[in-house]
Amino acid sequence: MPDPKESAHAPSNPNIVFIITDQMRGDCLSVSGHPVVETPNLDMLARKGINFIASYSACPSCIAARASIFTGLRPATHGRLGYRDQVPWRYPTTLVQELSNGGYQTHCIGKTHFFPQRAHLGFQSLESYEGAQNFDGKYVNDYYEWLREMSNNRFTEFDHGVDGNSWFSRPSHLPEELHNNSWVATRAVEFLKRRDPTRPFFLNLSFHRPHPPIDPPEPFYTMYKDREIQLPPVGDWAQEYNVPVEDMNAWCGVVPPNILKKTMLAYYAQIAHIDNQIGRVVIALRRLNVGPTWIIFTADHGEMLGDHFLFRKTYAYEGSAKTPLIICPPERLQNHVCDAPVSQQDFMPTILDIAGLQIPASVEGSSMLPLLSKSAREIGWRDYVHGEHSGCYHRKNGMQFLTDGKEKYIWYTQSGKEQFFDLASDPKELHDLANAPGIRDKLNHWRARMVAELAPRVEDGLSDGKILIAGKSLPAVRPDLLK
Repeated sequence: MPDPKESAHAPSNPNIVFIITDQMRGDCLSVSGHPVVETPNLDMLARKGINFIASYSACPSCIAARASIFTGLRPATHGRLGYRDQVPWRYPTTLVQELSNGGYQTHCIGKTHFFPQRAHLGFQSLESYEGAQNFDGKYVNDYYEWLREMSNNRFTEFDHGVDGNSWFSRPSHLPEELHNNSWVATRAVEFLKRRDPTRPFFLNLSFHRPHPPIDPPEPFYTMYKDREIQLPPVGDWAQEYNVPVEDMNAWCGVVPPNILKKTMLAYYAQIAHIDNQIGRVVIALRRLNVGPTWIIFTADHGEMLGDHFLFRKTYAYEGSAKTPLIICPPERLQNHVCDAPVSQQDFMPTILDIAGLQIPASVEGSSMLPLLSKSAREIGWRDYVHGEHSGCYHRKNGMQFLTDGKEKYIWYTQSGKEQFFDLASDPKELHDLANAPGIRDKLNHWRARMVAELAPRVEDGLSDGKILIAGKSLPAVRPDLLK
């Protein structure tokens, strides 16, 4: 762990290491009780800090979720309601720019999904990795350049033949030290050695994995490949997705059990490798005596991983919408679990609060810092969070959801279909209670909340303040972002 003692030239403001993984499920921490995956380094951070067990993606796909993280805005405000590439980021106020203006040295390693590619949005320096995406043919992927140099031009990342959105898996063909996860940690350690000692730093480590390709290094694949595992849960409402899988990148369908189990285990192995690399960074923070440092760990969204015959993201279900979140301060906390409902617009005010900087008036989220020492009730925290995603793989999938981490209400904007889950007794969402006897009052309560949530969004036409209005398909991005 970082040494709480300040170095001789350490700044008064704390350092902040902000770690984002891509497509990591919220249940995939051993400290949270996962029966297979092992995350000892993240567990250590959670046991010193606090593990938020009701953290949800504001819009569970890469770009929109990151827009909420870096602007402190809800999707309805920042204008990204779903997934669409190549839409410029033109936000006047961002988390990183505020930190830079406040005297922080800001550096990012890994994926941003900003556009144009390599846009910094306040980062003073950026070591970029955007997977195989190269929209104008001129984008320079720093990891690819590093891999070419380190391997004497022997390897490319996708030589293994696994696609970037596939449910298929196999061990990486690369030596562990050349894997993308390892590159993120290696470059982080190099940054820490060469940082400006006169300023506090904000270091964003953005791991592309466990987003596909599901390709953990061979030692971790071997470590997990023979473990006992249960097949994914299938809800009593999910039979419409019980169809043959014909596409290697399919978003739904039945994968043969032996292949699905290998994919699940490889996904867990990928997370275990990321945890191991985070351990490298934690050791470096301590050995380099960088001074008081906060570590924040999260993901942009999850991965269905075969739950209910579904894959990938953009859904309101736990596998897709629930995210891990650990906040670890320099000093050990007394409470180590928080069940207050939080979402991604809360990151910007929280991090600025940690940095001792003013939170801009534009920010719609709330600082989570008070939750580290007080209960949600004591500070008057919100009762639930709202999330959404426009139809992505199919227009019928466009949805809005509300949850407090104990119950969840989902409303599909095109069909008007409702789903309701009692997460406290049914965390795997096996039973849709929307039409269950005795649930009407509770369903009406959550529906009324959704009516009120959507009523101010007049341009979307989803609510008139009295009822929900179905038959609508929201765009992936607001039209004004395309101008």
